[in-house]
Amino acid sequence: MTTPNRWLMLAVGMLAQASGTVAANAAVFLIPYLHLERGLPLPQAGALASASLLGTTVSLVAWGVVVDRWGERLTLTLGLVVTTGGTVAAAFVDGYPALAACWFVAGVGVASSNAASGRLVVGWFPAERRGTAMGVRQTALPLGVGAAAVFVPTTVQATDLRTTLLCIAALNAVVLVACALLVVDPPRGSRADADDAGETGSPYRGDVTLVRIHAASALLVVPQFTVWTYMLVWLIDERGWAAGAAGVLVASTQLLGSAGRIGVGWWSDRVGSRMGPMRIVAVGAALTMLALGVLEPTPLAVVLIVVATVVTVADNGLAFTAVAERAGPWWSGKALGVQNTGQYLVSAAVPPVVGLTVAGLGYGWAFALVALFPLVAIPLVPRDR
Repeated sequence: MTTPNRWLMLAVGMLAQASGTVAANAAVFLIPYLHLERGLPLPQAGALASASLLGTTVSLVAWGVVVDRWGERLTLTLGLVVTTGGTVAAAFVDGYPALAACWFVAGVGVASSNAASGRLVVGWFPAERRGTAMGVRQTALPLGVGAAAVFVPTTVQATDLRTTLLCIAALNAVVLVACALLVVDPPRGSRADADDAGETGSPYRGDVTLVRIHAASALLVVPQFTVWTYMLVWLIDERGWAAGAAGVLVASTQLLGSAGRIGVGWWSDRVGSRMGPMRIVAVGAALTMLALGVLEPTPLAVVLIVVATVVTVADNGLAFTAVAERAGPWWSGKALGVQNTGQYLVSAAVPPVVGLTVAGLGYGWAFALVALFPLVAIPLVPRDR
């Protein structure tokens, strides 16, 4: 069998992740339309927008089981079928409960690419290039969010909700075909041989390494989502920036964060370690958030919050790669599902909890207190074997 081009595998996996991200985040960028044009109260619009995120969160581990059992190509293709079908259905249903149900189904499909596209990278790239490749793969999320932020509001204003959703469904349908035709599952031998060699047993049994990575990653999500959630409103309300200028800076930091993920992945390849760089990133996140809290009233805080958007996302690819490598080809799908589920659950709690802290103590104290989470994560990051 001819070995497929590993960069093509990475590109197709990224397309699956990015197109799913557009579908999952479409509802978020439809909130202004639903609230201002259709008169849906803001709390209900926000709850409606969370339906796809809920669908993704509850199905991550299940898709991990599917990819461990039947492989990456089938998982990506089937997931995109579900995403496309849910989005098409959302374009034609009547009533907000039905719309929420369709978005939930689409979110379930989106979850398929989290583990499957990550396993393509781990399976086709050698260890000395894997960190860089995973860093590139991790840029699919901010790129998908950015594409949705540009496409969804402008399209719904120029056309209507149905046309917008059908365009998103068409995007996912095209990527579905690409996955079905181009994705080749990485070789991993037969399950019977793996059973005989004792390679299919749970990597969690008698070893807390993966649990420590999951826990550290969940803690490091707190500063990441704090900055992502409150940077825009902080610039406008506290620093007096115009909304347009603040939005440009926030969008620019997404690109910087993407570059940071690739850079840290390259670094991990050069030093032959995932956990060493991850530990240093945790130290950097703690110091940056503490400095941001202390200096929040000063002009330097704007520079620090930009730095924070880069530092706080840099660990994602490192942890993802390490989980897949340590779990092995027969358990990495489930382990990556557990990894993402923990991060999603924590990220959902960050906006309301940090919002309460800001309301009670102010932004400075909120940013400084968030520094405690990466500080606790530092000793949890395991040593390399």
